[in-house]
Amino acid sequence: MSIVITFFPDMYVDSVVQLSGMRAMREIEGVTWASAAMATPANLATLKEQGVDAADLVGKGANDFFLIVIAASDDLAHEALEAGRSAVFSSSESAVGPATEAPIRSLRDALIRQPDSNVAVVSVPGEYATLAAYQSLARGLHVLLFSDNVPLEKEIELKKFARSKGLLVMGPGAGTALLGGGALGFANVVRPGRVGVVAAAGTGAQEVMSLLDRWGAGVRVVIGLGGRDLHEEVGGIMAQSAIAALRDDPDVDVILFVSKPPAESVATSVLAVAEPGPGADTPIVAALIGLPSTFAAPRGVVMADSLESGVVATMRKLGLDAPDTTVISGPTVEQVCERLAPERTLVRGLFSGGTLCYESQVLLGRVLGKVWSNVPIDPELGLPAPHGSHQCLDLGEEEYTKGRPHPMIDPEARVALLREHGQDPQVAAIILDVVLGHGANADPAGVFAPVCQEVMADGGPQIIAYVLGTDQDPQGFADQREQLVRAGCLVTETAARASLAAAAIATRDASLLRLAL
Repeated sequence: MSIVITFFPDMYVDSVVQLSGMRAMREIEGVTWASAAMATPANLATLKEQGVDAADLVGKGANDFFLIVIAASDDLAHEALEAGRSAVFSSSESAVGPATEAPIRSLRDALIRQPDSNVAVVSVPGEYATLAAYQSLARGLHVLLFSDNVPLEKEIELKKFARSKGLLVMGPGAGTALLGGGALGFANVVRPGRVGVVAAAGTGAQEVMSLLDRWGAGVRVVIGLGGRDLHEEVGGIMAQSAIAALRDDPDVDVILFVSKPPAESVATSVLAVAEPGPGADTPIVAALIGLPSTFAAPRGVVMADSLESGVVATMRKLGLDAPDTTVISGPTVEQVCERLAPERTLVRGLFSGGTLCYESQVLLGRVLGKVWSNVPIDPELGLPAPHGSHQCLDLGEEEYTKGRPHPMIDPEARVALLREHGQDPQVAAIILDVVLGHGANADPAGVFAPVCQEVMADGGPQIIAYVLGTDQDPQGFADQREQLVRAGCLVTETAARASLAAAAIATRDASLLRLAL
């Protein structure tokens, strides 16, 4: 085994560009591990865990960028390192312009080069993100704050400052947006439409924008808020500003508001902005996952408790019909139930998206009872889960991504867990989300299909796959679905239906797939 590492002193590389370098290196056959990152204390600790000599890390710090490859041979390691170097520096060059131009070293330089800009994308380490966001707001720019690890109190201060200037702070941790027709972060390629999406949920935003595209409605704008905006402490500051901005947009006919479990008091105050009144008659659909059924919605707001039902309600507001979402591709539920041993009664969900994990936990819980998770809606249902339990895991959480890319970028992160849960003789069904679009792996189904086939062989659990994407996504929506169907997976039309299909298989009750949402 060969370890090759190269440091670039006093060189900051944007986290999105880091991911492109990491992916390029890991795609080289024979590479067992690779990373592209800043030499923060946490990342240096990870390098030591991977076998890098501590002496080689002396004097390295958070201002230094590095590429590292662990591969089967020196030749493979150097080949992968060169692929990473090429990906990082070609991305950097395309971002700042031709190499003959002076490099951009500050926000001021960027605005001189591009004076008509109205949005700044901030993806520096969390400890520097607040200052960069303040500088951008002071220049009159909206901010997409891709960075995470921003302290809660700093987020609140930033959002109050933005509101005072009539600007938006999307984030921290806002990984998805569609602004002015341009996709930012993890986003899908969608046709133009007249729906405005406000989302405190990354894959939740991707799911609704993809369904709106596939069902013929299209999307005008997606404003990501970051996962904490609807927490009690933040109070939905940006959700209120975003909804108000979309109500003033003459090209938005319906607003779809999406969130993981929000604080009830915050949901109430945010949706109060939605009540109809003079000059504020844009209909609003709120898909707030996990909100109690007793929640009293303000007048004029249509409530939905799944992403699918939120999009269906939005389609109705547009005067359009949604397709039959109960259709499945691959084996039928009845065929699957016939081949499974009777002791197989458990469901496992292995998700790359936190919102899809939350939604599955809610939907499965209504039918199966307690469903444990590493991102529990109810703290009582956190891991470690008891033996013989239903489980939904968000593999994008830090415990699974330390030292490796997000599972949307690197599907291999889920392969070991797919095999592990597939060997449990009590498991009847495993739910797998396959997310397409900008930033995602180039061929996730190509990675999963052979492993799914292996897991399902000889009476193994049924893999239920949902492909989140559109026909315009670079991975090819139809081809990704077809690869999984050929492998024997049951493929559903929405993320919500994947959970219901899993419940139907676990209980041997095919009617559950057709439950109203």
